[in-house]
Amino acid sequence: MGRLCSSRYERAARKLGWTRIAGLDEAGRGALFGPVVAAAVILNPKRRIVGLDDSKKLTPERRSELAPRIREYALTWAVAEIDAQRIDAWNIYQASRQAMTAALEQLAIPPDFLLIDAMELDVLIEQKSLIKGDARSVSIAAASILAKTYRDARMEEWDAVYPQYGLARHKGYATPDHLDALRVHGPTALHRYSFAPVRDARCWAAGAVQEALPLEIWPPGR
Repeated sequence: MGRLCSSRYERAARKLGWTRIAGLDEAGRGALFGPVVAAAVILNPKRRIVGLDDSKKLTPERRSELAPRIREYALTWAVAEIDAQRIDAWNIYQASRQAMTAALEQLAIPPDFLLIDAMELDVLIEQKSLIKGDARSVSIAAASILAKTYRDARMEEWDAVYPQYGLARHKGYATPDHLDALRVHGPTALHRYSFAPVRDARCWAAGAVQEALPLEIWPPGR
């Protein structure tokens, strides 16, 4: 019962004098394709949103219902993304932190207290990190829903560019059909090459090309 999503962390912060409490979360941390997306939200304590919870627990339809309500009712909100190339350069943990920081900087109202899902940020703002925070804090849950719906929409856009990968179905995660597509087609420029399944697929695809070419013209350029 102690882990039910509620506003108790926000109420506790207000009792200590904080008034502008932002929840932060990310989406796409474990995906093989595309950006990691973070959202920051300062909810209005006078406008309750019923049904906020960890976005992973909600159906796509329920997330789609809640996202516009969050955007309408919140005092302020922002979304930011870090692309696959920067994920490869920094690592996914640091990229997630940078996405959260970027979302935080875009808020129209500067927060004075942060509730963050399982992470700490290098900012001069009082903050509390909560393990499984998206299932415990309504502010973090709201951020998780905005990040997830934004990223899912981006995956549907990229599905039109790369239809052979099925991005609209699996949203870039390592499902069997995504892994099969990687083995058949190789990775795109928007895949995360620092992730082992993508790296392995690139090596496999290169080996398949080498096997198919006459020895005298492999490797290319020689």
